[in-house]
Amino acid sequence: MNEVDDAENETSQPQPLSATARRCLGVLVEKAKTTPDGYPLSLAGLITGCNQKSNRSPQMQVDESDALSALDELRAAGAAREVQGSGRVTKYRHAAYEWLEVDSPGAAIMTELLLRGPQTAGELRTRASRMHKFPDLGSLKSELDALIEKGLVESLTPPGRGQTFAHRLYTPQERLYLVEKIKKQDAPTAASSRSEPAESTSEKSPHDNRIDKIQDRLDTVTAKLEALEKRLEFLES
Repeated sequence: MNEVDDAENETSQPQPLSATARRCLGVLVEKAKTTPDGYPLSLAGLITGCNQKSNRSPQMQVDESDALSALDELRAAGAAREVQGSGRVTKYRHAAYEWLEVDSPGAAIMTELLLRGPQTAGELRTRASRMHKFPDLGSLKSELDALIEKGLVESLTPPGRGQTFAHRLYTPQERLYLVEKIKKQDAPTAASSRSEPAESTSEKSPHDNRIDKIQDRLDTVTAKLEALEKRLEFLES
């Protein structure tokens, strides 16, 4: 019985997606939340959203063939649907809520992870709040815990300041690459902390708190700049 239950749980977990399919899914959810008047998206609108400069990491150059292949992948997985738009223009909408079994706050977090890759809780709170308001860091962390329990998100670094989270829709090869990359990034910091006397921890805590506050302000300013860039791109289009 347990083996059957385990097999059912494995099959119910969303499978990994290609990088382009993840970008397309993230764009579909993002536009549904931030520009509902222009949703569902046409193929051209989806491509523009995939290639926009703001709120995307890494930058991509998705063409029509790439987008169509990604949409086929998403539809086969049950994560997106094709609909008939006005004037018989084919449009596309996501089915992320059903596919991932998440609500609005969970979808906002997953979308930011899909669009920008691994991030800290502070970065996620600032960036995901444009799609769903998180009143404080505690509310964001509660949603992260729920997503981790569902197997949709994982922590790539140990708990503490700078803890980094990622979605679990990467292919196994991509995940290994990410883990190694983050380990290399954290190595200098870890070596520095080991070389410092243990008794200096309490003395540094006020300084660390100031750094955290400065980082929060920087995250807020970054989010506002990204919102302005997005509005400019919308006006230009």
